[in-house]
Amino acid sequence: MGGRMEYRVLGKLDVVRDGDEVDLGAHRQRSLLGLLLTNPNTVWSTDRIIDSIWGDEIGSDRQNALWVYISGLRKALEPDREKRTEGTILLTRSPGYLLNVEPDAIDAVRFERLVAEGKALIDSDPDAASLVLGEALALWRGRAYEDFAYEAWAQSEIARLEEMRLEAVEARVDADLLRGMSRELVSELESLVREHPLQ
Repeated sequence: MGGRMEYRVLGKLDVVRDGDEVDLGAHRQRSLLGLLLTNPNTVWSTDRIIDSIWGDEIGSDRQNALWVYISGLRKALEPDREKRTEGTILLTRSPGYLLNVEPDAIDAVRFERLVAEGKALIDSDPDAASLVLGEALALWRGRAYEDFAYEAWAQSEIARLEEMRLEAVEARVDADLLRGMSRELVSELESLVREHPLQ
């Protein structure tokens, strides 16, 4: 049933089932999944979803379109679920929908956990801290929610994750300095200063 699912938002939105990429369909359908992934295992009201995805757009039957996208996502995420059942991932819960996901199946959640672990190790074990923070940063494949960079619903989550990415880089640099690697860090620090002159 189902298989191991991975949800990747630290770059272009990808879902991988047992090593194979899942075809998530049209942009709006992908956008719906991206939105639900910003706050998984939480009930989203139908109104909030519609406002987030369609905004002030006029003239479309948004409720029907949403049903079509929900149905399409259910097919994509759980192709072997029984007909006319909701499956186990995208659930109907009053007053809307809930994306039922193992938190660690989302790269952004793993990233946050690893950053917290790495930061906690800096003073006691800078070698381990550098390793853990490096593992966290390796999860990034581009910009967070890259394909939704211009969508209002994604802005605050993109900003939050990008800020945390920068904090993780700074923490890894701190750990490496404690390891006595100042010479190796010079060129990395120079390029960071160019990218983030105000930090």
